[in-house]
Parts: sequence; structure tokens; C-alpha cells
Amino acid sequence: MECNFRIGHGYDVHVLRDGLRLVLGGVEIPFEKGFVAHSDGDVAIHAVCDALLGAAALGDIGLHFPDTSDDFAGIDSRILLRRVVGLLRERGYAVGNVDCTIRMQRPKLRPYVDRMRRAMAEAMEIDAERVSVKATTTERLGFEGREEGVSVSAVALIFRA
Repeated sequence: MECNFRIGHGYDVHVLRDGLRLVLGGVEIPFEKGFVAHSDGDVAIHAVCDALLGAAALGDIGLHFPDTSDDFAGIDSRILLRRVVGLLRERGYAVGNVDCTIRMQRPKLRPYVDRMRRAMAEAMEIDAERVSVKATTTERLGFEGREEGVSVSAVALIFRA
């Protein structure tokens, strides 16, 4: 029996360091710390990519865009997201919706959430109302609470187009 709807889960973590760029959900956010990463380090987009790839049983982001390849050094993660959606389309799938939760202590992300939703929606060529971004602190607990890093979890629904 063919399954017309599929769901996937994604998770990503990156270390924060002083003096680097902070890019989340395709939006650069002014902050004294940013991500240590091979690409732009956008953990939100990386988690969404993994959720989409997982829904289609296509592996993970590292399989398709390895951090050992110079082709992806410093790349804008929105490009990776576009490529993931292209892989889905090649297999007859479309994106239903995505939902991600960003865990970090600072800065407050609420002022950037709508821009993140629009940036990710544009990369996936879907309406922003089908993209949910939530942000939470960890009440100063764990590596996120100590401002050592950021984690993001995401879920995605895809369907046969």
C-alpha cells in the first residue's frame, strides 16, 4: 500500500562562539556570538532539512551535503533547503508543513520569527502560514542555557503531489 502522507523529524546542534555570524531560519540576527560550522551554521534550516529528508527516507543532511566538501563551505543554508525540496519533488513529494523549535537562552528571537518563517517558506516555495517557528529558553539549564550552543528540533509533513 502506498503512503500518501509521510512525517519526518530533524534535530541539529551547533556551538556558539564570540565574533561569528548568527543565522537562524535564513535570517541574520545581531548578537555577539555565532555558529561554529562548515556552512553558515543555520541549525533551524538544518533541522528542517533533516525532517524533510527523513520523511522521504532519504537519509540526512550530512549524506547529501557533507561538511568535508569545499562545495558547502560557508554556504547559505537556504540553498541546501531548496535542494532538499528539489530532491522531494524528484520523488513526487511536496511539502505540507514544517514546525521547528529553537532552544537558546539569548537573544530573544520573537522579533525575528516572522522573518524566519518567510525566509524558509520562500526557500521551500510554500506559503509562510505552513511554516511554524517557535523559540524557547531552557531556563539557563544545559548547554543552551549556558549559551554554549543552540539546538533545534523540527517535524515535517510531506505528501504525494
